[in-house]
Amino acid sequence: QVQLVESGGGLVQAGGSLRLSCAASGSILSINAMGWHRQVPGKQRELVALVTRGGNTNYADSVKGRFTISRDNAKNTAYLQMNSLKPEDTAVYYCNAEVVRLWGGSRDYWGQGTQVTVSS
Repeated sequence: QVQLVESGGGLVQAGGSLRLSCAASGSILSINAMGWHRQVPGKQRELVALVTRGGNTNYADSVKGRFTISRDNAKNTAYLQMNSLKPEDTAVYYCNAEVVRLWGGSRDYWGQGTQVTVSS
């Protein structure tokens, strides 16, 4: 069993900052890529940022220069530092991880989501 638990969401004014955390636990041998996605009602879930085990990153154009993804492999935890937040960043943010399991094989796991609301 593997669980991803997000934290750090909330309400912030435009221009403010939030830091999201995603902690993975359970029968984990290692974690390949970890990512943050977001979804608003009526729209498809979209990739916000991705970080590989080696630290390579990829960002959606809409967040480049404002968001920073990072990870602590020893803690199986990923972070998303969000600066200069805009109302259009309002969404439920989901953590995703490609987990290599102790008993073999790998698959994607998702967290339960955390709400981020940016007021204008």
